Order: sequence, then C-alpha cells, then structure tokens
Amino acid sequence: MNDILQYKDYIASIHYNSADEVFYGKILGIDDLISFEGSSVKELKKSFKEAVEDYIKTCEDLGKEPNKTYKGTFNVRVGTELHRDAALFAASNNISLNDFVKTAIDFALLNKDGLNKFLHHG
Repeated sequence: MNDILQYKDYIASIHYNSADEVFYGKILGIDDLISFEGSSVKELKKSFKEAVEDYIKTCEDLGKEPNKTYKGTFNVRVGTELHRDAALFAASNNISLNDFVKTAIDFALLNKDGLNKFLHHG
C-alpha cells in the first residue's frame, strides 16, 4: 500500500490519526513544511490540492523557487557488513565506493517495477 498522494509535481505522505479520526499529510520534497488534513479521503485530497495551489501561489508572490534544492549529497547508514561488502565490490571493480552507490541507485531507479515487487513482496 502506498500512503502517498500526488498532485501536479508534488507528492505527500498521508496518515490516519484514529484518536482524532482525521487523515493528515505533508508535502514531501520541498524546503517548507506544508501540511493538510481532512475527515474523509475526499476531503483529504481536496485539502492536499488546495495546499499545493496555495504553496505555489505563496512562492510566486515571494519570488521564491517552490521546490527543494537537492545538493547531491546525503548520508546513508548501511551497517558494517554491507559497507564492507560494497567497498570490496567497488575496489575489486576498480571504482570508487561513491561511484558504486551512484550506479546502484541509478540501476534501482531504472528498474522501479522489479524493485517495487521486491520491496513489497520480499
């Protein structure tokens, strides 16, 4: 199950709070914190679309780029054995660990369907 909504080029994570009986979410991939909620799925979707439109308009009014600026670097914790195995594989193929990780990510994204099946049906 994907707990996401998509509208235009924006994606949001969604959740349900059983105590308050409300669906809520936040827009992902932007520098700002934009959240929304609704008491039904229909209301949640409407609230999400309104939040996206409001965010785009606010950014426009401020002369600000609405999307997150990705710097191209991030830290990943993989555990010592995986780190060692990846480093050995990279070295034995005469590439840097960084290039190996970039290639692995690129490969995974090029094979999204197979990766989704693997992730969700193990």
